[in-house]
Amino acid sequence: MVRIAWMMKLKPGNEAIYKQKHDEIWPEMLAAMRRDGVRTFSIYRNGLDLFAYMERDSAPDPATSISDLTWRWWEMMAPYMETNSDFSPVQRPVEEMFNFENR
Repeated sequence: MVRIAWMMKLKPGNEAIYKQKHDEIWPEMLAAMRRDGVRTFSIYRNGLDLFAYMERDSAPDPATSISDLTWRWWEMMAPYMETNSDFSPVQRPVEEMFNFENR
Protein backbone atom coordinates (compact mmCIF):
# COMPACT_ATOMS: atom_id res chain seq x y z
CA MET A 1 0.00 0.00 0.00
CA VAL A 2 1.24 3.49 -0.84
CA ARG A 3 0.20 6.89 0.49
CA ILE A 4 0.27 9.88 -1.84
CA ALA A 5 -0.46 13.50 -0.98
CA TRP A 6 -0.42 16.69 -3.02
CA MET A 7 -1.61 20.29 -3.02
CA MET A 8 -3.79 22.06 -5.59
CA LYS A 9 -5.42 25.49 -5.71
CA LEU A 10 -8.90 26.75 -6.48
CA LYS A 11 -9.59 29.88 -8.48
CA PRO A 12 -11.29 32.53 -6.29
CA GLY A 13 -15.05 32.21 -6.01
CA ASN A 14 -15.20 28.54 -6.99
CA GLU A 15 -15.27 26.92 -3.56
CA ALA A 16 -18.97 25.96 -3.68
CA ILE A 17 -18.99 24.63 -7.25
CA TYR A 18 -15.84 22.58 -6.60
CA LYS A 19 -17.55 20.96 -3.60
CA GLN A 20 -20.76 20.41 -5.58
CA LYS A 21 -18.93 18.70 -8.45
CA HIS A 22 -17.27 16.32 -5.99
CA ASP A 23 -20.57 15.69 -4.18
CA GLU A 24 -21.92 14.68 -7.60
CA ILE A 25 -18.83 12.72 -8.74
CA TRP A 26 -19.52 10.46 -11.68
CA PRO A 27 -20.16 6.83 -10.64
CA GLU A 28 -17.80 5.67 -13.40
CA MET A 29 -15.02 7.78 -11.84
CA LEU A 30 -15.52 6.06 -8.48
CA ALA A 31 -15.53 2.66 -10.20
CA ALA A 32 -12.29 3.48 -12.05
CA MET A 33 -10.58 4.53 -8.82
CA ARG A 34 -11.65 1.25 -7.18
CA ARG A 35 -10.32 -0.72 -10.18
CA ASP A 36 -7.01 1.17 -9.86
CA GLY A 37 -6.68 0.01 -6.24
CA VAL A 38 -7.59 3.27 -4.52
CA ARG A 39 -8.49 2.47 -0.90
CA THR A 40 -9.14 5.99 0.34
CA PHE A 41 -9.04 9.42 -1.26
CA SER A 42 -9.82 12.68 0.51
CA ILE A 43 -9.54 16.31 -0.51
CA TYR A 44 -9.45 19.03 2.16
CA ARG A 45 -9.82 22.77 1.61
CA ASN A 46 -8.28 25.72 3.48
CA GLY A 47 -9.29 28.92 1.72
CA LEU A 48 -8.29 28.32 -1.89
CA ASP A 49 -5.70 25.68 -1.04
CA LEU A 50 -6.63 22.04 -1.57
CA PHE A 51 -4.83 19.14 0.11
CA ALA A 52 -5.41 15.70 -1.44
CA TYR A 53 -4.55 12.43 0.27
CA MET A 54 -4.79 8.99 -1.31
CA GLU A 55 -4.00 5.44 -0.26
CA ARG A 56 -3.83 2.82 -2.99
CA ASP A 57 -2.63 -0.73 -3.42
CA SER A 58 0.38 0.31 -5.50
CA ALA A 59 1.94 3.44 -6.91
CA PRO A 60 0.57 4.64 -10.25
CA ASP A 61 2.61 3.31 -13.16
CA PRO A 62 4.17 6.32 -14.91
CA ALA A 63 4.18 4.33 -18.18
CA THR A 64 0.38 4.04 -18.09
CA SER A 65 -1.41 6.85 -19.88
CA ILE A 66 -4.12 8.88 -18.19
CA SER A 67 -7.59 7.49 -19.02
CA ASP A 68 -10.06 9.35 -21.22
CA LEU A 69 -12.41 9.43 -18.23
CA THR A 70 -9.83 11.25 -16.11
CA TRP A 71 -9.08 13.71 -18.92
CA ARG A 72 -12.85 14.47 -19.23
CA TRP A 73 -13.08 15.05 -15.45
CA TRP A 74 -10.06 17.36 -15.50
CA GLU A 75 -11.42 19.33 -18.44
CA MET A 76 -14.78 19.73 -16.67
CA MET A 77 -13.01 20.93 -13.48
CA ALA A 78 -10.55 23.25 -15.26
CA PRO A 79 -12.65 26.42 -14.93
CA TYR A 80 -12.62 26.10 -11.13
CA MET A 81 -8.97 25.43 -10.30
CA GLU A 82 -5.41 26.09 -11.39
CA THR A 83 -4.55 23.83 -14.32
CA ASN A 84 -1.79 23.18 -16.79
CA SER A 85 -2.38 24.02 -20.46
CA ASP A 86 -3.74 20.48 -21.07
CA PHE A 87 -6.38 20.92 -18.30
CA SER A 88 -4.58 18.61 -15.86
CA PRO A 89 -4.60 20.13 -12.37
CA VAL A 90 -1.45 21.83 -11.16
CA GLN A 91 -0.34 19.38 -8.47
CA ARG A 92 2.39 20.16 -5.98
CA PRO A 93 3.60 16.97 -4.28
CA VAL A 94 4.12 17.07 -0.53
CA GLU A 95 6.61 15.02 1.46
CA GLU A 96 5.45 12.79 4.29
CA MET A 97 7.23 13.96 7.43
CA PHE A 98 5.56 11.72 10.04
CA ASN A 99 3.46 8.59 10.02
CA PHE A 100 1.80 7.31 13.19
CA GLU A 101 1.55 3.75 11.84
CA ASN A 102 5.34 3.46 11.64
CA ARG A 103 5.78 4.21 15.39
